[in-house]
Amino acid sequence: MSKRSGILEFAVLGLLRESPMHGYELRKRLNTSLGVFRAFSYGSLYPCLKTLVTLGWLIEEPAVDSGPPAAPLAGRRAKIVYRLTAAGKEHFEELLAHSGPDAWEDEHFAARFAFFGQTSKDVRMRVLEGRRSRLEERLEKMRASLVRTRERLDDYTLELQRHGMESVEREVRWLNELIETERAGRTERPADERDDNDNTNQENGGRPEARGTA
Repeated sequence: MSKRSGILEFAVLGLLRESPMHGYELRKRLNTSLGVFRAFSYGSLYPCLKTLVTLGWLIEEPAVDSGPPAAPLAGRRAKIVYRLTAAGKEHFEELLAHSGPDAWEDEHFAARFAFFGQTSKDVRMRVLEGRRSRLEERLEKMRASLVRTRERLDDYTLELQRHGMESVEREVRWLNELIETERAGRTERPADERDDNDNTNQENGGRPEARGTA
């Protein structure tokens, strides 16, 4: 499996964890919510979906049409909805827990970051710190290269290299802010505690539980 197709599979599983969708909906979400996937086409998406169905991570279901019944058009296929299976959810959670170097690479990091809301805090921290370390290494190499080649570069090439360095520097600053925010944030509550509080809130008409002051 190529790295790029692996990223697409990760994103598809993550989106379907939120709710079942048909292929067109998935493509729109990949394009609008996860900008890194704008280059993907139906030619990439549907083979990916078929692979995930074969692996048992998705199932295909006929779409439920809430509108008035209409005569089926000749030669037109019924719309298929893709739903995450229990095995697919388990596999996606395993992928979310992964925080190795692949999670820090340019395209994979963007996909991982898009699902940080479903990722545990310790994994988020490892991915953010790994990404920062990778970019700091890249920045050091870029600066060293610029020092060696500055005299041989024309003005436009020099400006292009400076622009690249500034882009990396901005992302490092952004990562520093995210890491500090994560460190300063509240400790996450266990899932069962969140569920208990959610149930209590529902009984209170959706209002947060009152907390005493110190």
